[in-house]
Amino acid sequence: MANETNTSKNEEILKAFHFRHATKKFDANKKISDENFHLILEAGRLSPSSIGLEPWKFVVVQNEDLRKKLKEVAWGASGQLPTASHFVVILSRNDVRYDSEYVKDHLRNVKQMPEDMIEQVHDRYKSFQEKFHLLESDQSLTAWASKQTYIALGNMMTTAALIGIDSCPIEGFHIDAVNQVLDEEGLLEDGKLSVSVMAAFGYRAEEPRPKTRKEMDQVVEWK
Repeated sequence: MANETNTSKNEEILKAFHFRHATKKFDANKKISDENFHLILEAGRLSPSSIGLEPWKFVVVQNEDLRKKLKEVAWGASGQLPTASHFVVILSRNDVRYDSEYVKDHLRNVKQMPEDMIEQVHDRYKSFQEKFHLLESDQSLTAWASKQTYIALGNMMTTAALIGIDSCPIEGFHIDAVNQVLDEEGLLEDGKLSVSVMAAFGYRAEEPRPKTRKEMDQVVEWK
């Protein structure tokens, strides 16, 4: 029975990955239920991040005026913004230096660390960020935080596929212009956040072309 259950689960997972594709245009008349979209957001929220700093924020853009403003500076979302059931802008944190107020507050109030332990991990985090060359520039730290958001993005899209919901990751946008739009909306916490990537969710308007990928032996090497 256990083997049958595992086989069924394996097939379910692979079916979801074959189902998922970068949907360019959604059926605007089909909406994701609150329950299902909450599940997708939970997959993002519960995602892992380097040293557990959760350097992200998910902005669900349902306001039509804001979608129109983003469409003007996000050519890669021209088909998705008008049609997606839900559109998410994933922000990454710019204040993830080991000694920042964000990190201290996160350790204290999210991880629930006692003060003496916070002092101990302070040096470990500093050493890690130094050895990972993250303290060489603010850009290095920002890029590191942005990388973490893609873990959440992947988990959100996979979760969506598992429940039959389409998605599309989007990088086709003018970063500075998008940040300006978001800043004008008061979403960037005075520069502590910036856009990392976007994602659209909904139901496909048409069937995609067959999925193509390299063969397993072209992407995996065993030693």
